[in-house]
Amino acid sequence: MNAHTNIQIIKGTDGTPAYVVIPYAEWLALRDREQSGVPNEVVNFVFDNNWTPIRAWREHLILTQAEVARRMGISQAAYAQSEVAAKPRKGIEKGSSLLLAFLYMISSKPNSK
Repeated sequence: MNAHTNIQIIKGTDGTPAYVVIPYAEWLALRDREQSGVPNEVVNFVFDNNWTPIRAWREHLILTQAEVARRMGISQAAYAQSEVAAKPRKGIEKGSSLLLAFLYMISSKPNSK
C-alpha cells in the first residue's frame, strides 16, 4: 500500500513498533475527542457509591455543595436536596438537567478543579 500518511512509526531495537509520531494538529484532535463524554471517574462514583450523577460530578470536580450552590445562585440547602433526590420533583427535573449541564460545562474548562 502506497497511500500517503502523516504518521511515522519508529521501531525499537528488536524491530517492532515502539513509537508513533503524528502531526500536532492530529494529536490535538484525537486528544479532544478522547476527552469528550462522561469521565470514567464520574461513572464509577455513580455505580460504586450509589450516588446521583449530580453528586458524582461535584465530587469529580472537587467542589463543595456550598460552592456549586453559590455559582448557581441558590442556597446550599436547595442544592443539597436536588443532589440526593432519587427522583426529582416535577418542577426540579429540568433544574437537575441544567445542573448536570452546568457541572459538565465547568469540568471542561481549564483549571476547573
